[in-house]
Amino acid sequence: MPPSRGRLLIGGLRGSSGKTALTLGLIGAFARRGLAVTAFKKGPDYIDAAWHALATGNPCYCLDVFMMGADKVQRQYASKLPDSGIAVIEGNRGLFDGVDRSGSFSTAELAKLLRAPVILVVDITKMTRTAAALVLGCQRLDPELDLRGIVLNMVAGERHGTVAAAAIEDATGIPVLGSIPRLAGLRAPERHLGLVTVEETPDALSRFRSIAAGMEGRLDVDRIIDIAYAAPDAPCPAPPSPAGWRSPHPVKIGVIRDSAFPFYYPENLEALTEAGAELVWIRALDDAELPEIDALYIGGGFPETHGSLLAGNHRFRDSLRRAANDGLPIYAECGGTVYLGRKLYYQGERFNMAGVLPLDFEFCPRPQGHGYTQWRVDRENPFYPVGSLIRGHEFHYTRVREWDPGLGSICSVERGVGFPGRREGVVIGNVAAFYGHIHALGCEIWARGLVEAAVRRRARE
Repeated sequence: MPPSRGRLLIGGLRGSSGKTALTLGLIGAFARRGLAVTAFKKGPDYIDAAWHALATGNPCYCLDVFMMGADKVQRQYASKLPDSGIAVIEGNRGLFDGVDRSGSFSTAELAKLLRAPVILVVDITKMTRTAAALVLGCQRLDPELDLRGIVLNMVAGERHGTVAAAAIEDATGIPVLGSIPRLAGLRAPERHLGLVTVEETPDALSRFRSIAAGMEGRLDVDRIIDIAYAAPDAPCPAPPSPAGWRSPHPVKIGVIRDSAFPFYYPENLEALTEAGAELVWIRALDDAELPEIDALYIGGGFPETHGSLLAGNHRFRDSLRRAANDGLPIYAECGGTVYLGRKLYYQGERFNMAGVLPLDFEFCPRPQGHGYTQWRVDRENPFYPVGSLIRGHEFHYTRVREWDPGLGSICSVERGVGFPGRREGVVIGNVAAFYGHIHALGCEIWARGLVEAAVRRRARE
C-alpha cells in the first residue's frame, strides 16, 4: 500500500534563485491533481509564507531549528500534517548557508532532520556545464543529503536548457525535472525586504494562478510527486504546545493587522488563543480608534511605505497614544515599534507616528539589522521574567535617529543588533517595543506573559 503522506523540500544555491516561484508552481500543480497540500517555510520569514498560505488556502507554518530547537521543529512538522497529502517545505538562502562555516541551522540541516528529499533550483543565467559543477559540489559536500532532483531556472532557450541538463545529469546522475524560462510572469514581485507582500499585491491570487499555470508544462510533476511519496518516514513525536498554560480569565487582545503590519507567525496567534485570549483584529490604516481591548500586539511590516496613510489617520493615532498613557499593555515588534515612535523619515519625507515612544526613526538604504538574535532579559518589565533567554530574528532598514541611553530597555543583546548600545526592548509603562521578532514555539513564555498582562489590565478595570 503506497504511503498516504509525501514531502519534499525546495532548496536553492542562493537567495532570489526561484525557490518561492517553484514552490508556488508545485503547490498549484499538486492541488490540480487533487492532493491536499501543506506548506512550510524554513524561517525566519513572513512574506514567502503568506504567498504559500494564499496558494494552499491554509496557514504556512515556520520550521526553524535556531529559534525553536530540533525537537520542536519535528513536533511542529508532524502536528500540522493532514492524514493524507503532500508537504512542501521551502528553504531559505543557499542550501548550505547557516550561522557558521559548518552550515549550522541551514536548509540542508533541516532537510536531513525531517528526512525530506530535496529538489534544487539552479539559476543557469549565462552558464551551461558550470551548472553541473555547482550541483556536483552540492552532492559531494554532504552525501547524507537526499538530493533527488534539479529544476533549472532563468533558461534562455531550448538549447541552453538541454545542454545544461545533459551536463548536470552526466556529472551527477541527478535528474533534471524542469526548465523554467526567463519570463517575468513566472517570478514573484520583489523589493527591499524580499517579495512584495500578498496584502500589497491587489492581483495576488491571479498572480499565483499565473505562476502555477506557467510552471505546469515545464515541470515533470508526476515524477516529483513520486519522489515526494518515496521519502522515508519522518520523525513523528507528540505535537508541541505553544502556550502550555491557559488563563482562567477571558481577555481580549487586539492585533493590528493590515497591509502596513502583516508580519505575524500563525503560531504566535494560535499561542495567544490557546492561552485564553480572544483576538480582536484592528486596522491602523483606516479604523477610527482602538476598540475595547485588554492588551495590544503590533507586529512588523512596512510603515515606511504606508507613512502618509498611517500619519493621516489622526484619530487612531491619538486613541493609541491615550490607551498607552492609560496603561494598556502593548507589545510591538520591528515595524510596530517604528509606528509607536514620534516620527519616521523616509525618502525625504517625514511622517508623524503614534508618539508613544520618545524616538524618531529613519529609513536607510542598507539593512540596519539582519539575522538571528538572542537577548537576555535583565530588568523588570510587564512581559518577561528577568533572566529569560530569548531567541528570535530581525530584518529592518530603519534606525533610531537620536538614542537616549537613559531610555529604559530590558534586554542585553547577545546576538544581533537591536537598539544602540546592544540593548533591546524599550519599555515605558506597560509598553514594550522590540526591533526583533520572536516565535511562540521558541519563546513559550511570550504568550503567557502577554495574556497575564491583559488579565492584570482587566482586573484593574
